[in-house]
Amino acid sequence: MGRSRGGLTTKIHALVDAEGRPIRIALTPGQAHDGTAAEELLTNMKPGATLLAEGLRQQRHS
Repeated sequence: MGRSRGGLTTKIHALVDAEGRPIRIALTPGQAHDGTAAEELLTNMKPGATLLAEGLRQQRHS
């Protein structure tokens, strides 16, 4: 867990297959850069595997 002004936070990072099913999951403190989990998640990927990145954005409702 990480600490921020909002309290304790954690980020969940996932490597998923084409159907969105998780293959690997990593947890990092909320204040950690997203790239810190990348090496762990991408280790031992098969040569020639297709890799796509997608970020989820949460919309704020006023």
